[in-house]
Amino acid sequence: MSSSTAPQNTAVPPLAFELPAPDITAWRVGNTGTEGVWHFDSGEPGRHVMVSALVHGNELCGAWALKGLLEAGVRPQRGTLTLAFCNLDAFDRFDASNHDASRFTDEDLNRQWLDERIDAADTNERRRAAALRPFVAQADWLLDIHSMHEPSAPLLLTGIQPRNLELARAMRSPEHIVVDAGHKDGVRMRDYGRFGALEDHNGNRTRSLLIECGFHGDPASRAVAQDQCVRFIEQSGALSAEALAQQLPGWRLPDAPRQWALEVTGPVVATSSAFRFVAPYTGLELFEKAGTVIGDNDGVPVTTPYDNCVLVMPSVRQARAGVTVVRFARRRAL
Repeated sequence: MSSSTAPQNTAVPPLAFELPAPDITAWRVGNTGTEGVWHFDSGEPGRHVMVSALVHGNELCGAWALKGLLEAGVRPQRGTLTLAFCNLDAFDRFDASNHDASRFTDEDLNRQWLDERIDAADTNERRRAAALRPFVAQADWLLDIHSMHEPSAPLLLTGIQPRNLELARAMRSPEHIVVDAGHKDGVRMRDYGRFGALEDHNGNRTRSLLIECGFHGDPASRAVAQDQCVRFIEQSGALSAEALAQQLPGWRLPDAPRQWALEVTGPVVATSSAFRFVAPYTGLELFEKAGTVIGDNDGVPVTTPYDNCVLVMPSVRQARAGVTVVRFARRRAL
């Protein structure tokens, strides 16, 4: 694997980055013997809950949320709570003027969650995954906090497990829930081990969600991350709604007016860095007619495959051969 910086599409101008990087110096050491990982045990029966941030070093909103939880002294009333700042090496070289370059050091940490990749330990990210693996493996509920290359409304990604969609509905925010089968380049933390397993006769009690809070540099992404932490922790039973409201005043945002499930049917993969959309899409655009042209892939028109097709996370910022630049989805009300 190359140990260069994260690839960029230099034809795309940089976006304004208004969210500053948090100072997490006081919280780096952790209390587990693993840098950046904190673990708190209530001593009472309950779920093993984990909230992870900085899986990508330029996704600051989750780091702000974890810092806030730690500064507020949040502790579980039942079960355990683990808070993990994940890719610290990538975060350490964050530069708001070149934020794509701090996404990872060697390779994407959120594509390494297969034991054979982790055990290879041949890149920085795989070695970090090995250090994080015991905490992910013991967790029953996982919230993985992310943000996006481009400005967009928040998206909560559930995977294909009905139990995760049920949880997303119970959380009552955000408005758009993405039901997706995974990523072609590797397994995400959200789908590792038991989290990716189907229901069985014993009942799979795990829950795992990935929240995309908005553009990396948008201060609103911090508020979304905080809101999702409160909703997720409340649903887990680790803390009551009353305790969360008292310890984290102002974190919970209003409920979404409604929720939509966006069932992803497939990606559009660039054949080169020349891929272009025909308009400045920001995601969640709804196209009523199949066959509507939305882009150009080296001279080949890209068209919507069915009526009422929704675009999910369009971006050419990382465009190059083999990179997914948008996903198509069908929408239904929850």
